[in-house]
Amino acid sequence: MPSLNVGGANDAGTGATRKHAFMRTRWFMALATAALMLAALGGWWLTHSTAQIQYVTARATRGKVARTVGATGTVNPVLTVLVGSYVSGVIQSQYCDFNTKVKKGQLCAKIDPRPYQTIVDENLAQLGTARAQLLKDQANLAYAGSNYTRVAGLLGRGVVSQDAVDLAKSALAQGAAQVRLDQASVKERAASLEAAQVNLDYTNIVSPVDGTVVLRNITIGQTVAASFQTPTLFLIATDLTRMQVDANVNESDIASVMDDDKASFTVEAFPGRPFAGKIVQVRQAPQAVQNVVTYDVVVGVDNKALLLKPGMTATVAIVTAERDGVLRVPDQALRFLPSGAAAAPGGGARIWVLRGGRPAAVSIKTGLDDDTYTEVVAGDLRPGDQLIVGERSTGAAAPQSGAAMRFRL
Repeated sequence: MPSLNVGGANDAGTGATRKHAFMRTRWFMALATAALMLAALGGWWLTHSTAQIQYVTARATRGKVARTVGATGTVNPVLTVLVGSYVSGVIQSQYCDFNTKVKKGQLCAKIDPRPYQTIVDENLAQLGTARAQLLKDQANLAYAGSNYTRVAGLLGRGVVSQDAVDLAKSALAQGAAQVRLDQASVKERAASLEAAQVNLDYTNIVSPVDGTVVLRNITIGQTVAASFQTPTLFLIATDLTRMQVDANVNESDIASVMDDDKASFTVEAFPGRPFAGKIVQVRQAPQAVQNVVTYDVVVGVDNKALLLKPGMTATVAIVTAERDGVLRVPDQALRFLPSGAAAAPGGGARIWVLRGGRPAAVSIKTGLDDDTYTEVVAGDLRPGDQLIVGERSTGAAAPQSGAAMRFRL
């Protein structure tokens, strides 16, 4: 029987299998290479594709441009009167309190008058004594005058001596001098009585003006000592419907602040409500605190609604220059510079306007600047023009976190 070649058949099957595996490997490598090439090409496209630019715009408008100077200050009444005491003593009565509306001459408090009444009575008695002494000496003067006349007549008839006449004349002169002395004493006692009466009257603490009591520093039974300085018993504001803000303006800004400049301010009690006023006085006295020099600028304000109260802290804006109804552009438009563009030659003012979807440079002449808007004095610009204030990049090359905006600061 012929023999079968079993080993040859196995070799043929093994070769076919190896060939099939080799072909699959080549195809797999080709596909992997193609995938890598496509990935590299996609990465290159993502990296080098041109990003689209979108512009952020704002319009040119007509309106107000106002330059201001900022300051802080305190709200105070226009006129406050200190009511003190000229004499010392114990407060016996009190008739006025906080917010009491008073009239001129109204009694607000009273110091115990008994010690001063005693002095008045004593001086009144001394004045009576002096007047009585004057009457007595006037009577003596009249007698001395009559006696001198009689003795002088007897001298001519040889009845009396010359010495008697001289004694009578001397008595007359002494009597006249005594009367003048008594008259001076009466005036002195009258003056003492008047001074004592003045001190007695000062025990009545009265209001010198019409107004409102904004401060009271006394209570019944308190001892007032006026030996060294006049104590302040009451503080009266004459008119709370007219107030003023004493603002502290820095020395670097004071040169631009003038009388009658418009001003506005806010207080913490009404943060969303501005109060209008004007400069009534720029005081020349400097105030130095920690080497910082400021000047007191007084802002007058109407307070008919009585919303403002003494002592409130005010944030003041003083208008030092103002233009109304002018062509204005946002300050951001003046700071913007497109990517790759050069600054304006000579440092002039230039803005970029979006025209036909593309930025166009426009040279302008600027005027007043209030840190928000700038006045345009001259240039090819009209109200409503779209001014470029920023740009942002969009597209595949844009950062994943969002669009990137660009401004020139």
